[in-house]
Amino acid sequence: MELWGRMLWALLSGPGRGGSTLGWAFSSWQPQPPLAGLSSATELVSHWTRVFERRGIPEARESSEYIVAHVLGAKTFQSLRPALWTQPLTSQQLQCIQELSSRRLQRMPVQYILGEWDFQGLSLRMVPPVFIPRPETEELVEWVLEEVAQRSYAVGSPGSPLILEVGCGSGAISLSLLSQLPQSRVIAVDKGEAAISLTHENAQRLQLQDRIWIIHLDMTSERSWTHLPWGPVDLVVSNPPYIFHQDMEQLAPEIRSYEDPAALDGGEEGMDIISHILALAPQLLKDSGHLPGQEADPAELQRRPSNQHPLFLTAQAFPQGLCHSETSSMQTQLCPVRG
Repeated sequence: MELWGRMLWALLSGPGRGGSTLGWAFSSWQPQPPLAGLSSATELVSHWTRVFERRGIPEARESSEYIVAHVLGAKTFQSLRPALWTQPLTSQQLQCIQELSSRRLQRMPVQYILGEWDFQGLSLRMVPPVFIPRPETEELVEWVLEEVAQRSYAVGSPGSPLILEVGCGSGAISLSLLSQLPQSRVIAVDKGEAAISLTHENAQRLQLQDRIWIIHLDMTSERSWTHLPWGPVDLVVSNPPYIFHQDMEQLAPEIRSYEDPAALDGGEEGMDIISHILALAPQLLKDSGHLPGQEADPAELQRRPSNQHPLFLTAQAFPQGLCHSETSSMQTQLCPVRG
C-alpha cells in the first residue's frame, strides 16, 4: 500500500501503534477502586485487555501492555525483565494503571496517555491536541533521506541541506532529519501554538535546538515566505492535512475528539494546504531545490484505500514557476518552467 493511502487508512481508523485503531462508540465506564486479587503485571494486562475488548476499545491487548509497561518503567511489555511479569505490584502502581486505563476507556490515544512515543529511534514528548505521527510518517522520513543521499548535499558533504517543514506538529519529521543529517539545518513552521511549543520541547529534549528554527506561522497567509529566517531552501517536506472536510466526522473517536482538526482537515477537496505549498514552491526553493511530493486524487484514496498509487513525485522548482502536466486522472506531475 502506498504511503498516502496507508496514511489515510490510519487516519480513518485511528492512531494505534501500528496505525490501525478501529472502533467507534465512547465508553461510559467510570474509574473504580483498584481491583482486589490482581497483583502481577501479566494479570493486569489480561484483566484490562478483557475490559477494553468488552467496551469496544481498539487494540485492546496492545493498549493494556503499553500502559502496564509504562507504569513499570519500560517502553514495551516485552522489554520488561521476566521477573517483573509475575512480581506483585504496589498499590500506587495499581492505582496508576487504573487511572491510565480509564483514559483509554474514554478513547484517549495511547500516545497521549503515556505522554511520549518513539519515532525513528527518537523518544518524543506527546501532548494533545498535537498531531500524532503515524508509522507511515516514518516512511516519509526514509524517503526524504534517500532523496538527500542521491543529491550533492549527501550526508557529510559540504553544504548539507537546508530543509523547510510545513506543519511540524510534534517536530517528529524535522528532528528525525536533523538527527540523521548531522550538517543539515531545518526551519520548522506550524500555525498551531501547541505544536510550536511541543517542537521546542522535543528539540531541547534531543539537544537539537541549535540547528532548528521553529516559527509560529501560517504558510497560507499572504507573503508568508518573507517571514522565514533562512532561505531559499533545498527541500520542502510536509505531512499536510488531506482529509475531505465532509469526512472529518467519520474519523475514529481517538482522532476526532483529541487531535487538532486543523492538522487533518484538507478542505472540500482535501488539497487546501497541499495547493498552497505547491504554489509557494518557486519562492521557497533554490533553483536546484526539490519538493518531495506525494500526489493522488484524495477521493480515489478514500474510495479504495488499499489500492497502490504512484504517490511520490519529485518536483524541481525554478523561479519562473511550475506547470502541471496531467499524466492521468489519478496523479499530477510537476515539471519545471524554463524561461
